[in-house]
Amino acid sequence: MTIKNNFEISLDKFINFALYDKKKGYYMQKNPFGLKGDFITAPNISRMFSEMIAVWILGFWENLGTPKKINLVELGAGNGEMMKIFLETFKKFPAFLSSCNILIHEKSLKLKKIQKNKLDKEKVIWISDLKQIKKFPTIFIANEFFDAIAIKQFIKKKDLWFERYVNFKNQKKPFFCERKFNMKKFEKKIDYNISKDQKFIEYSLVGADYLKKVAGIVKKNDGGLLMIDYGYMEKRMKNTLKSISNHKHNSVLKNIGTSDITHNINFFLFKKIINQLGGLKDLITTQGSFLVKLGIKNRAEIISQNQSFSKKADIYFRLKKLIDEKEMGNLFKVMFIKNKGNKYKLGFN
Repeated sequence: MTIKNNFEISLDKFINFALYDKKKGYYMQKNPFGLKGDFITAPNISRMFSEMIAVWILGFWENLGTPKKINLVELGAGNGEMMKIFLETFKKFPAFLSSCNILIHEKSLKLKKIQKNKLDKEKVIWISDLKQIKKFPTIFIANEFFDAIAIKQFIKKKDLWFERYVNFKNQKKPFFCERKFNMKKFEKKIDYNISKDQKFIEYSLVGADYLKKVAGIVKKNDGGLLMIDYGYMEKRMKNTLKSISNHKHNSVLKNIGTSDITHNINFFLFKKIINQLGGLKDLITTQGSFLVKLGIKNRAEIISQNQSFSKKADIYFRLKKLIDEKEMGNLFKVMFIKNKGNKYKLGFN
């Protein structure tokens, strides 16, 4: 897509261009992770995070009856760090590893290249479409996946709804504008009365479609989705759109293609979508509670034994980042979607 003067596009199309345009998209041309990037995700804070998720996966596999064939799919694998730790952990459990098709669904060619370099010689398959997943029980892992998918925004003024657009009357100074919107038609399309009791709406058509496709695979073939992301549980929606550059907040309409654009997940909405599909159950908790119940404090104690004071301090500093309420512990939620009859609840009970 080419942006010209006097060009106007809906917010979701603008975000998709800024993040995923093949030539100018943020995720298509740079590695945003780590101290030298724009943000740090949990797998890059401490390997303990990925180890705990790996333990959870092994427990779920046992709960499913240790099937001889199973799919493990990571949605958006970032720089490949979490999958790297998964595989290091799984090598201690050869029965699981031999039964497992390990897949990564990645849109960014740049990140795919980084992942392949990090996971060199590992038995990982990259897929571009969820239809490529074989019909075995499937465990999906989505860490900060859904927040990177473009959203639409709608604003209510008096009794009318408007959709947010981005106007490029002057390419150097784009600005937000609004266009009248037929909310009833949209609600019919998504089969949900989303505007009830709302004055502001954030909704991702692509995100909802991913959620429905994943849920469909889980319903048909068994398995589940473990989703970790920053977000909130309240029904009332709010404007959470933000841009991040060099670990600092940035104007969404500045540094297009060189800054991340993201939003907070409305988990109330995700629960609604899952409930509409029928036959599924969801559990939700905070990241801090989830990791503590999985034993991350015990893991920190074990790996800090016989370490120098500075090394111990570093381990516990990183642990605090992951579980403290004032850090990632409360803002990040963990959602588990599974078939209704399944009783697995490790980390949630």
